[in-house]
Amino acid sequence: MRYGLIGNPLGHSHSPYLHSRFGVEGYELCVLQPDELAEFFRKREFAAVNVTIPYKRDVFALVDEIDDCARECGAINTVVNRNGKLSGYNTDIFGMSFALRAAGIELAGKKVVVLGSGGTSHTACALAAREGAKSVRVVSRTGEYNYSNLDLVADAQVLFNTTPVGMFPNIEGCPVDPADFPALEGVFDAVYNPLDTMFVQKAEAAGARCASGLLMLTAQAAQAADLFLGKAFAPCPPDSDAGRRIIGVCNDLREKLTDVVLCGMPSSGKSTVGKLLAEMLNKKFVDTDAEVEKAAGKSIPDIFAESGEAGFRALEKQAVTKCAAMQGVVIATGGGAILDPTNALALKANGFGVFLERDLSALSTEGRPLSQTNALDEMYRRRLPAYLAFADVTATNDGTPQKTAEFIKEKYYESFGNQRA
Repeated sequence: MRYGLIGNPLGHSHSPYLHSRFGVEGYELCVLQPDELAEFFRKREFAAVNVTIPYKRDVFALVDEIDDCARECGAINTVVNRNGKLSGYNTDIFGMSFALRAAGIELAGKKVVVLGSGGTSHTACALAAREGAKSVRVVSRTGEYNYSNLDLVADAQVLFNTTPVGMFPNIEGCPVDPADFPALEGVFDAVYNPLDTMFVQKAEAAGARCASGLLMLTAQAAQAADLFLGKAFAPCPPDSDAGRRIIGVCNDLREKLTDVVLCGMPSSGKSTVGKLLAEMLNKKFVDTDAEVEKAAGKSIPDIFAESGEAGFRALEKQAVTKCAAMQGVVIATGGGAILDPTNALALKANGFGVFLERDLSALSTEGRPLSQTNALDEMYRRRLPAYLAFADVTATNDGTPQKTAEFIKEKYYESFGNQRA
């Protein structure tokens, strides 16, 4: 292996994509068992590697020299082999700093509270100290400051979430309620799956600026790539040419990971438009109703006949959970799927919501149990507020499905600041 990432487990890593965007070719993922780590570094059969959990501290004893940033953070995430001499670096601290600056969050003179006591917590503490924070307090389950005495840190101006709380599949989790911190100005959340955590959503609602864990990941990869390639790296502000390039790569990755979720009345064309849109965006298409039928081994009318609406909704929730856990897909939902707040939350966590509207006279009721037993205009009136609340854009599907899909594609790219043909 020439370039790559070592750790255990690695799961689905974005590092190969990011490093390819920053000029590193042939980047590989390498899962190492604990008893393989020392031998890997003894052989030194690599040009440069990134290091992730659980080896960021273990590597200290296996390299020849250690960068000051790595010492400050207590972790090495990048190792470069220069003619057999191994140098350890930490690029996470730059990535975190870049994400904060891009969000307009200052640490100098601020009261900082870090949630969690793991490796990312150490990076946050090191950054806050370097930037001249007025105070830095760590909240952990058993520490001096813990989740039973949060009133002691309620004067926090900047909050860092370095815990996994709120990560898929447990997206309803929130480490603390930002509304309980009246002086709060900014938050950073290291979690980036989902792209918008409950913590971030609540912080934005409380008026705080929010820094992205995905942007931290991208920025640290930019610095690591320069180290890999032997380039001099100058920490850059977000409004510089280099900074704008990092933000652009992050936006492209976010676009790649974002789902497009179509909601609307039964027979409004969600599946037809969704398939066309998926092809245009080069994304996989999934249909929650199709997933329900696949899991049940029977049609939706048969499910209603045997188990009623309650039985169908239980299967639908399972299908929504499965589809929402995917990233970078187009999802067509059943007409009532997003009426369940839990379903709506799951689908919007990584999703760009689209309300597909169609003239009621054009809606078919064939094979649709609820449409056959309810007046469509009354069903539409009841559901419309939920559709509108869910949607980032409304698309009228009274023309051709192709035109509707093209309109959604345009609005989707616009949401990332991109214009695409």
